[in-house]
Amino acid sequence: MADFDHVDHLGIAVHDADQALPFYVERLGMKVIGDEQADDPGVRLTYLDAGNVMLQLVQPFRDGPVARFLRERGEGLHHVCFSVPDIETTLATLPGQRSAPIFMGGRGRRACFLLAEPNGVRVELTERDPIR
Repeated sequence: MADFDHVDHLGIAVHDADQALPFYVERLGMKVIGDEQADDPGVRLTYLDAGNVMLQLVQPFRDGPVARFLRERGEGLHHVCFSVPDIETTLATLPGQRSAPIFMGGRGRRACFLLAEPNGVRVELTERDPIR
């Protein structure tokens, strides 16, 4: 059985994080707790403290999976991300997931998207601890 710690964050695909932020910050009172670029997938990641879970605004800055998602589906929920102690160990326990590509995600942590999308939801895994 997989060793999932908790929901790490909910990823929301947006065309422009700066335009999306006022709703979350001014209207909902959330605080921005991080903002970075992930060059490999070509996205800007803006993190918001939503209390019991973190929101991640995902804005593409070049063509790639998130830009395609926005073209096909528009803005909205992109993925649910679960924290795990070790990605390889977790993938080995999930049937058909051993070949899911692992990449350097946000906050210095390794991450991957599961190959299957149960119930039409993209699932990301991120390691609990950043790479040192």
